[in-house]
Amino acid sequence: MEKIIAEKLNDESKLAIRSMLNDRPDLMAGQIAAELAVTELEVVSQLPQEQFALLSLSEKDSLLAELPTWGPMTTIISVSGSIFEFKGAFPKGKYAHGYYNLITKGDGLHGHLKLDDISAIALLSRPFRGQESHAINFFGAKGEVVFKIYLGRDKQRVLIPEQVSRFKALKQLAAV
Repeated sequence: MEKIIAEKLNDESKLAIRSMLNDRPDLMAGQIAAELAVTELEVVSQLPQEQFALLSLSEKDSLLAELPTWGPMTTIISVSGSIFEFKGAFPKGKYAHGYYNLITKGDGLHGHLKLDDISAIALLSRPFRGQESHAINFFGAKGEVVFKIYLGRDKQRVLIPEQVSRFKALKQLAAV
């Protein structure tokens, strides 16, 4: 998949993306994509190897089954410039009626994921506002972010060490 992403970009676009990533590290990938008229997936594919890995789509079911055991994280959904955030454990789910249905009793994140439309799962390790940050991004068919899950932080805003270990193990799996 990474090769396919890179093949779609011409050398000029790759250079422009890498330049913006280096010169303006405070910009979000979505901002760079909008400014350069490329997809967000194309932007993150140009991050240095230590910041970007693609998880095989064949791993999506095991990932979604495991995520509820990770503890509190932040799930982000961006739609038409608006950003919705949910802080808490990612819910368990099951397939039914063409969707992966998130099962939550009481309060929490609810929803129905159209996983057949997910084209890539990117594991990103990129500083955010000067702090270490790790996220799992799910991309749609047009290279857009469908949703992303950021690792959780404790009350002192420090990443939860067990989640960081699990994330790094995922990145190792993606590297295989």
